[in-house]
Amino acid sequence: MTTTPSREPAAHRPAPGRLYGVGLGPGDPELLTIKAARLIGEADVIAFHSARHGRSIARSVAAPYLRGDQIEEPLIYPVTVETTEHPGGYDGAMADFYADASDRLARHLDAGRTVVVIAEGDPLFYGSYMHLHKRLAHRYQAEVIPGVTSVSAASAALGRPLVEHEEVLTVLPGTLAVEELTARLRGSDPAVVLKLGRTFGNVTQALRDSGRLDEAFYIERASTSAERVEPLAEVDPATVPYFSLAMVPSRGGTPIPAAGPPSSASASSAAASASASSAAASAAADSASADPTAASRGAGRVVVVGLGPGGRDWLTPQVQAELAAAEELVGYHTYLARVPVNPRQRRHASDNKVESERAAFALDLARAGSRVAVVSSGDPGVFAMASAVLELVEEPRWRDIEVLICPGVTAAQAVAAKAGAPLGHDFCVLSLSDRLKPWHVIESRLTAIAQADLVLAIYNPASASRTWQLEKAKAVLGEYRSAGTPVVIGRDVGGPAESVRIVTLGELDPSEIDMRCLLIVGSSQTRLIPTRPHSPAQVYTPRRYPN
Repeated sequence: MTTTPSREPAAHRPAPGRLYGVGLGPGDPELLTIKAARLIGEADVIAFHSARHGRSIARSVAAPYLRGDQIEEPLIYPVTVETTEHPGGYDGAMADFYADASDRLARHLDAGRTVVVIAEGDPLFYGSYMHLHKRLAHRYQAEVIPGVTSVSAASAALGRPLVEHEEVLTVLPGTLAVEELTARLRGSDPAVVLKLGRTFGNVTQALRDSGRLDEAFYIERASTSAERVEPLAEVDPATVPYFSLAMVPSRGGTPIPAAGPPSSASASSAAASASASSAAASAAADSASADPTAASRGAGRVVVVGLGPGGRDWLTPQVQAELAAAEELVGYHTYLARVPVNPRQRRHASDNKVESERAAFALDLARAGSRVAVVSSGDPGVFAMASAVLELVEEPRWRDIEVLICPGVTAAQAVAAKAGAPLGHDFCVLSLSDRLKPWHVIESRLTAIAQADLVLAIYNPASASRTWQLEKAKAVLGEYRSAGTPVVIGRDVGGPAESVRIVTLGELDPSEIDMRCLLIVGSSQTRLIPTRPHSPAQVYTPRRYPN
């Protein structure tokens, strides 16, 4: 194992870094302030919130100003609008999340890095950043860079004065009870109601009950290409995302033209996907302890994650979140190299033949209080590290360690998708490696699979030291399958040297196969579709089996 020391001597520690909460404005990248754009470009670390899907509107707005070589810290909410099993409920889950996120950023600040937390709108106006600021601003130099609020952008989109003369503007969250909203909306002064989405029905009722529905306008995603402005009474509740607001403007303004700005209901789904993250942030409880670092660190745990066959596109949102939260990364060096380097985390790389030692090392780290991610390619439960970790958890010294398995796209799934749908009916998965099981077991299973007429996905078909097993496997299968049976050869699928070939069982040349390959051998029902004008050759196995 290779490790990085976790602490430097006090005399050699760098001066703490500086924390910035940077407002991005309402969505148009050109509405950032010059200072915000400069700080984003200069930052060592860019932190941003997102829901569990992993996409971040804040990051997309800031993207034109990123250098491309900065450390990114995605702060992924554990819960947005769904329920949670956390013993403290929603508030407890969010309090733990903010304590953990603050701890992660503190590690960068302690290392002397400049950390910029980007936030839509203004960081301290119903913003997520405020919860981090409360936990960190007393420990580090911190500065808030204000941004154009959604209220200002909505007023501009509407083309109506928001307030005039001695009018008083009231800003309300739509999450208030209908009676409370109604009472506060009564009168003649302007008002804005934020946090729509699921609250839209209650807000509409409150506007109606207060006699102000006919004055109200609906503004969605102001300043963006998805901007939408309509009289609120005409809006279909099913089309309302969280990133929208209701506005009762000044009565002294000029009425909006009947045509109004173009409507774009089709963009509402994209807005909704990111809006859940802001919903979680603005409603979270402020229950940090006096020591945020201690609050965020409890007993350690091990999370075994699957990276899929290659590339960020193959990662699940759950895996992205767990990798972002980890303090220690443990894995085979080739797989670990696929995870972007974050100096906040320690990386422990090892050879591919020490699975048990790697699992024990990860469990020991967790027992000492660390959050550990054990990295596997593909799915960790398919010929990978999940079993190695769980085998050891039965031992008394590790029995109390929490272990979570996060699935990934398997090599068999990836190769099958590239070739068509060869796994469309019953199939079996078999490793041809006889390193951990004797060959006679493999051969007996090959025979049973062939007799049962199952499609077969073969992992670990050959290596530098295993050169005869695939030839033998081909012979066993050939006793029950025709020479014309389709065989898919996937090599480095998802990687830079990806190739997928379709041959027949008779044409399969074992000398061309290595450990980077996965084979899918069809059944008697597997079919080949020849190359078509807009598609390469494809194989599939019908869903129905003949009587």
